[in-house]
Amino acid sequence: MIKTASAAIAAMAIAAPAAMAGPGFYANIENNAGWAGSDFGGSTTDFHVGYEGGNDVASYYIQGGPSYIQPDNAAGETVFTGKIGGSVAATDKLGVYGELSMATGDLKSYGSKVGVKYKF
Repeated sequence: MIKTASAAIAAMAIAAPAAMAGPGFYANIENNAGWAGSDFGGSTTDFHVGYEGGNDVASYYIQGGPSYIQPDNAAGETVFTGKIGGSVAATDKLGVYGELSMATGDLKSYGSKVGVKYKF
């Protein structure tokens, strides 16, 4: 079952951008893993397709797709996840960015990220 789901997810990640060819569309495969000291907590691998745009002052993106969540020493599951975010150039050297994220599944979760970036 896991091999079949993994193969289907990989095929979607590869085929979706070709079906949506055009400026701004992209595929993003990303793995995030966590440790507390030397204790591995688990990982999440996103298989997303998305769209991005913007100009010299501001940019934005929206992406989503299946994610495989693998806790340490527990059964993994595939859920749907999505992200929307962007950035704005406040000055030539200072930028502000943010992201909102969500995941379905038994434990629906939501997240946010905000920050500033200064270029030297």
